[in-house]
Amino acid sequence: MDYLQKFWQERRREIIGGIVGLIIGIIIITLGFFKTIFVILCTVLGYYIGKNVDKKDDILNLLDKILPPGNR
Repeated sequence: MDYLQKFWQERRREIIGGIVGLIIGIIIITLGFFKTIFVILCTVLGYYIGKNVDKKDDILNLLDKILPPGNR
């Protein structure tokens, strides 16, 4: 068990990168390239919105940053 903890501490980024690569590869095989890109973009957008909401940033200010201003 001590060996696994040491291995995790030393190679954490490589392990996470390998797992993410495997998941993206499986998604590309099952959904196709463009659908996978769409899923990744939605995930990144959701992370960005969630991160800013956690900072107590006003949602309207966030939408003004993301979307261009229009006629109100």
